[in-house]
Amino acid sequence: MARILVVDDEENIRNIIKKYAVFEGYSVAEASNGMEAVERCRNERFDIIIMDIMMPELDGFSACREIRKTCDTPVIMLSARGEEYDRIHGFELGSDDYVVKPFSPRELMMRVEAILKRSSGQGRQEKDVFQQDGLAIDFTARTVSIDGERVSLSPKEYDLLFYLVKNKNIALTRERLITEVWGYDFYGDDRTLDTHIKLLRKSLGPYSRFIVTLRGVGYRFEAD
Repeated sequence: MARILVVDDEENIRNIIKKYAVFEGYSVAEASNGMEAVERCRNERFDIIIMDIMMPELDGFSACREIRKTCDTPVIMLSARGEEYDRIHGFELGSDDYVVKPFSPRELMMRVEAILKRSSGQGRQEKDVFQQDGLAIDFTARTVSIDGERVSLSPKEYDLLFYLVKNKNIALTRERLITEVWGYDFYGDDRTLDTHIKLLRKSLGPYSRFIVTLRGVGYRFEAD
């Protein structure tokens, strides 16, 4: 049974998420602010965290930053704001997904299921290494190096880059990337994908040239 930590200062939001999560067979723990969430993550193990951004004492962004210092538990951020800056900031801190309030509890559970499936399957990846010019990717170890220096990516950046490289020189539509990397039906907003591509290109530095934009279609990773 997967264990979820729900972090929100609004009790009714926690209750709604808990109701649907328990119905889906998950075990649920709660925290009413970021400070409490950080403390619980230091002392307990969770399979995924659903965390609001705007909270007293310690906001969700700061809490995510602290949690990332000790564990890599997947994090879904909740926010009443959907601006690109907030999305980018959350992803840069290592969150795996970003959900704007008001949200559909059923869709949220689909996102939880998709992330948990990917997390449980990471250890079964075949041993494989991709290298071209100064870019080296170890799929088994989930590491990326640029000109011999290890770079740190967010969990979603790893997933997106690995999928692009595994399907190199193939034109990948936005719909296919969203379905395969995010693992759930996407409802008419490409900004999440485009934001992650922007962050990934920034992380790859000079080798961002491998990711080619196909206007009106999607993206392609071009390599030998």
